[in-house]
Amino acid sequence: MSCSINRSWSRRRLLLLFLGSWRSTLIVMISIPLSILTSIVVLHFLGETINTMTLGGLALAVGILVDDSTVTIENTHRLRTEEGYNLAAATLQGSAGIAVPTLVSTLAISCVFTSVVFLEGPAKFLFTPLGYAVVFAMLASYAVSRTLTPITIGLLLKGERHGASDGAARGFFARIHGAFERGFERLREAYVDVLRLLLARRFIVPIAAVLIVALGAVMLTLTGRDFFPAIDGGQIKLHVRAPAGTRIEATEAVFEAVENKIRELIPERERDLIVDDIGIPQRTYNLAFTDGSTIGPNDGVILVALKEGHAPTADYVRKLREVLPAAFPEVTFYFQAADMVTQILNFGLPAQIDVRTVGRDRATNLRITQELQRRIAAIPGIVDAHLQQEIDGPAFMAAIDRARALQFGLNAQGIANNINISLSSSAQVTPNFWTDPASGIPYYIAVQTPQHQVSSLGELGNTPVSTKTSSTGSLVPGLLSNVAKFNRDGVPTNLNQTNIQPAYDVYASVQGRDLGGVSDEISKIVAELKKELKPGNSIEVRGQIQSMHDSFRNLAFGLLFAAVLVYLLMLVNYQNFGDPFVVILALPATLRNCHDAVHHGDELERALADGSHHGSRRCLGKFHSARHLRSGTAARR
Repeated sequence: MSCSINRSWSRRRLLLLFLGSWRSTLIVMISIPLSILTSIVVLHFLGETINTMTLGGLALAVGILVDDSTVTIENTHRLRTEEGYNLAAATLQGSAGIAVPTLVSTLAISCVFTSVVFLEGPAKFLFTPLGYAVVFAMLASYAVSRTLTPITIGLLLKGERHGASDGAARGFFARIHGAFERGFERLREAYVDVLRLLLARRFIVPIAAVLIVALGAVMLTLTGRDFFPAIDGGQIKLHVRAPAGTRIEATEAVFEAVENKIRELIPERERDLIVDDIGIPQRTYNLAFTDGSTIGPNDGVILVALKEGHAPTADYVRKLREVLPAAFPEVTFYFQAADMVTQILNFGLPAQIDVRTVGRDRATNLRITQELQRRIAAIPGIVDAHLQQEIDGPAFMAAIDRARALQFGLNAQGIANNINISLSSSAQVTPNFWTDPASGIPYYIAVQTPQHQVSSLGELGNTPVSTKTSSTGSLVPGLLSNVAKFNRDGVPTNLNQTNIQPAYDVYASVQGRDLGGVSDEISKIVAELKKELKPGNSIEVRGQIQSMHDSFRNLAFGLLFAAVLVYLLMLVNYQNFGDPFVVILALPATLRNCHDAVHHGDELERALADGSHHGSRRCLGKFHSARHLRSGTAARR
């Protein structure tokens, strides 16, 4: 906010220096807050709020809002000093004379900003309020410059001697303004000389234009593409995944060792807080409140908050990516977005990039997903590429002998319940509560076999299962090993589905490279591996890549739509089809077709050669628009 205030104050000083009158500057300063407040009122009725994006739009509009009132004031001064009008007539003619050109200019800029209405997804929620704030502020500025500004000109400029040369004493600021005016005139005359040279040697302009276009095309291929600039929020979110099947107390020890390594890399003077979030709730919990990246007791997140004045967060993340995998090779590490903006841009995903394989052919899709992970990890700039689903969790498989179990009066469900109660507590099968009558607080009552009594396969086989004898009907404890056999196996610890179809996700992030370049290489890999999929299966690229492509496409369509509207606006203003192209295409094309705008190139050259202030203004006025644009305003601006 302080930066915006400083920029606004700088604009005021520059405007005061340009106008050379505190009264004229005050008139412009009156129009700016009124325009901003009007925009805020309209935003309120549209359901928008004052937030970072709307404030950014208003800050962007401040520089544009100065134009409308400034041009009105300058045209009024021109009519008074050069045309000899009195204040009332100069105010009326100065405001009316530029009404149409400034309207066209305002609508043209508004058309460009309205391209945000074509956005979708997170970009829509980010940039649409910004575009609205700019457009409504500009429209309000135009209305104010046509109504309130002429009134304040008539009230505040009475008796003012703008640019007087009657020998009156001049103050310190007047001398500064005079020096500025002389410097501006020298700059204008130098521009006239350069323009005269280019008109005499017209081959320079098209050659320069071709070189500039060629250079721009080359730079376009070299310049990276990103969805949003990186943000340093002073926070690190490190996801740590211990080997599959690790119990939570062992996972806690791993996290403690990782924390100690983090403390070694990040000095205490820059480290504010470290918080662990290990495992997932054992009881029923709506996982829609999480990003779904934590999948079991061997999984969790370490949150690191840095103090003010810390070194760049990206540097610490880069160091941790190098050190942690070397220190803990059996553990999987990847970093997630810690700041709110990036989390919004990821749209709920735990990583920038998500390449998802969807379909019912699990075996083929898993093989292709593993190949995707291998190839994506080899792309320069890709970091933290990993398979989100854990497919190799250790497990004991109990093969129940149903015939033998039936002889003991047992069924598969009863045996499974006994195993679950022994290993995961009775809260998983028959949850029970006891409410403390003193405090009214309910507590879980759970029965579970202590861990040290099930630390081997033999002890697991000694798990008691209830049997019923035929003589007395009383329950006699039996052993699990009597009705089941055990073997080791690997099983997925988490499964994902989309539209009732199995899905495998490869998550990855980008470091030291633009997202667009990485996206192009991922698209090539996906196109190759799609050929190996069976019918009905697919590979989807989601995350910021999808949002970036959608936003760029929608913005391109919006800008094309805006260009058409701007052309139609200028078509109405110029009353022909050729001049709008002169304005839209490029400055070199404008210079080459200058004779079309003024009917004859010789007329412009004579006006420039004349060197007089009034002559050059008249010619440039004809060049911009013979019908509407007043020459003095164009030259002064």
